[in-house]
Amino acid sequence: MTVGIVVVSHSSKIAEGAVELAAQMAPDVELVAAGGTDDDRIGTSLEKVLAAVEQSLVDSGGDGVVVLTDLGSAVMTAESAMEFASNPDAVQLADAPLVEGLVAAAVAAQGGAGVDDVRKAAEAVSFGDGAEPDRRDGPAEASGLGDPDATGDFELINPLGMHARPAAKIAGGLSGLDAEVTVNGADGMSIMALMALAAGQGSSLHVEARGKDASKAVEYVGRLVKEGFGEL
Repeated sequence: MTVGIVVVSHSSKIAEGAVELAAQMAPDVELVAAGGTDDDRIGTSLEKVLAAVEQSLVDSGGDGVVVLTDLGSAVMTAESAMEFASNPDAVQLADAPLVEGLVAAAVAAQGGAGVDDVRKAAEAVSFGDGAEPDRRDGPAEASGLGDPDATGDFELINPLGMHARPAAKIAGGLSGLDAEVTVNGADGMSIMALMALAAGQGSSLHVEARGKDASKAVEYVGRLVKEGFGEL
């Protein structure tokens, strides 16, 4: 069993599409879409969300459920569903961007993380300001952070390089470690920032980590890269 994840959106198409995307990276995780009203209009439905939460509670086998939402009233609907759930203590609401947070949470759940860490993986994803790292001069320096506690350089060998799945695996795994990590100057816990590196096959990733789990973080990224992110 793994932690279950429920996606609450005002649109059934958005919820189903987000679940379809995340399922590509976390095939063993129970992902349930709860979008739109009962008659498939734009909006949210307490009954639909509660049914999704209850289904996920059963399918997760007691491992817990994390709920992600899109806009304001979806949060209120999710909170109400959690109150009425058969086991509200096993359900957690993540304050995270829907798609990127969902992918990070799903990857964490796929890796066997508990409900607390799955929620934290989602919330570790920054909503961001849309800025991309400047790649013209190579890896950026981490301003004001001092020397890293651990570093590593790894060459991408998977054919597609740093696309969504590898970025999600890196971000999801790092979210459970006590470390601040950059990859070529980008936030190692941001899927979008990692994808924005546009690093193709043969590119080098320079990893810097600071904190208690710095060495583990660098080793984790290095292992993923050397294994080709499971894509070879």
